[in-house]
Amino acid sequence: MVRKHFYFSGRVQGVGFRFQASWAAKQLGLTGWVRNLPDGRVEMEVQGEPFEVEKMVELLKEAMYIRINKIDSADVPVKEGERKFRTEY
Repeated sequence: MVRKHFYFSGRVQGVGFRFQASWAAKQLGLTGWVRNLPDGRVEMEVQGEPFEVEKMVELLKEAMYIRINKIDSADVPVKEGERKFRTEY
């Protein structure tokens, strides 16, 4: 089990990024959260099996209308007991 913190830059707001992230997380059995930032980036934390986390990022890269120019990521501590993926506002 891993937990990753991401910042996505590019055309990532107003294009369904958060919806796609929530959909992918549910399909892959991942937990965490996603939110837009005032500077135009999207911030996300996702937790699950390493392969599934990577698959989620690949699905976001392939999604229509989304154009990711840069991804910054870091490992963060796993949150025990987290049960779902949510969109924060």
